[in-house]
This record gives sequence, structure tokens and C-alpha cells, in this order.
Amino acid sequence: MGQGRGSAGVGVVLVMCLSLLLLQCEWAEARSYTVGDAGGWTPNVAGWPKGKSFRAGDVLVFNYAPSAHNVVAVNKAGYQTCSTPRAAKVFQTGKDQIKLAKGQNFFICSFPGHCQSGMKIAITAA
Repeated sequence: MGQGRGSAGVGVVLVMCLSLLLLQCEWAEARSYTVGDAGGWTPNVAGWPKGKSFRAGDVLVFNYAPSAHNVVAVNKAGYQTCSTPRAAKVFQTGKDQIKLAKGQNFFICSFPGHCQSGMKIAITAA
């Protein structure tokens, strides 16, 4: 009977190791994307996501001059109307890193006229 218990213990350890390995693989799949590529977060960046595949957990890096721009995570209505909802999260470091949630993600610059000039992106993360 002692041998049976040892086998069960090895099985539990093996399952735990496999679970940890799967978690690490999932984490390793997350990618980092610089919004606007070398040009950064600027007007006319709305088309930047086209042709890219995003997943939940991927990180968007927004590079910009904080005295001239910001990044606001908004809902679909805020994106469509270029308005900042009351509870919206505002980022303003100039080197913001934002993790994508599963589903639709919307970002705008709330400086006057910037969103209307295409300084907004909509991304769907699988």
C-alpha cells in the first residue's frame, strides 16, 4: 500500500507542474504594441490597429508628450462622440502601458480637437 500513496503523490506534483507550465505559456503569449509605431500616439492614428491581431492581456504602449496629449480609456459612446465619460480612466505619463481586456477597448486623447483629428483607436481583443 505504501507504493500506491507514493504514486498518487507523484501524480499530484506532476499535475501541479503542468498547471504552472500552462500558466507561464499563457503569460508568455502576451505581446507589447507601441501605438502608432515609431510615430507614437498622434493625430491620424485611428487606422493603426488595422491588420493587427490583439489578445486579452496584450499591452499597448502609448508614447507622447504629456504636455500635449493624454490617453483616456472610454466606452464605445465616448469613442464615437469623442467625449470623456465621468468615470473614465485618464493616463498622462507620456509612456503609458495599458493591458487590453477581452472584447472591445477604446482610447481617445481628450485634448480639445485631438480625438476629432483621429487621435483615437478602437481595438477588439480575442
